[in-house]
Amino acid sequence: MALEFRGVSFRYNRKTTVLDGFDLRVSGPATVLLGPNGAGKSTLMALAASQLKPLEGTVTWKGRSPTARRDMTAYRKAVAWLPQHITPVPGLTVREQVAYAGWLKGMNRTDAWKASAVTLGRVGLDKLADRRSHQVSGGQLRRMGIAGALTHHSELILMDEPTAGLDPTQRKVFRSLLERLADDVHILVSTHQTEDLADLYQRVVVLDGGRVRFHGTAAAFHAMADGAQGPRERAEAAYTQLVGEEI
Repeated sequence: MALEFRGVSFRYNRKTTVLDGFDLRVSGPATVLLGPNGAGKSTLMALAASQLKPLEGTVTWKGRSPTARRDMTAYRKAVAWLPQHITPVPGLTVREQVAYAGWLKGMNRTDAWKASAVTLGRVGLDKLADRRSHQVSGGQLRRMGIAGALTHHSELILMDEPTAGLDPTQRKVFRSLLERLADDVHILVSTHQTEDLADLYQRVVVLDGGRVRFHGTAAAFHAMADGAQGPRERAEAAYTQLVGEEI
């Protein structure tokens, strides 16, 4: 399974070109996307989520393109998008919102409702199924978003800064969940959190100025840091060598 960008170009206006003839193939079960502000990370994730369309080139998952009418439904069911801020739907319980996510992806209501119970258990929220979705914590909202993605059997989950704003306990719970998910689905995470790279991700992609500066294993990425001690220090030292500034 692979997410591929081939010859992708995108700009927001005539003067702001973000990607130009961009190529990237992401095939690892858990990949992290790093880069400074303006590197093109958010644009890349939005293109992968089919929220944006490339001006040129193609974005595909397992050969399916969201810009092809025959593939759009299957692509959007297979590729789930977890933004940094999950918005609770007013009036819905946690389980109802998770089931609603499945329904939006084409499941019938009965199947979505049954699947929501299973996926809430997978993310550790089964005891909160009947709580109003706006009454859960930030970390629980992120897990609820993942449960929604699992409900419709997504194959790839895109996550934007999934641990931003979480306290240490919430981050620990979320990291544990990501470790378990990597056995079943592919994960692409855009983040500035570098301390977990060695433990959570098999592959690292570093973007700068709309170009790939590094694409390889987490071990190879950390090996670029000469003399640095500790996982966060090694990651930051390697990152600095590639883009010339600290995260």
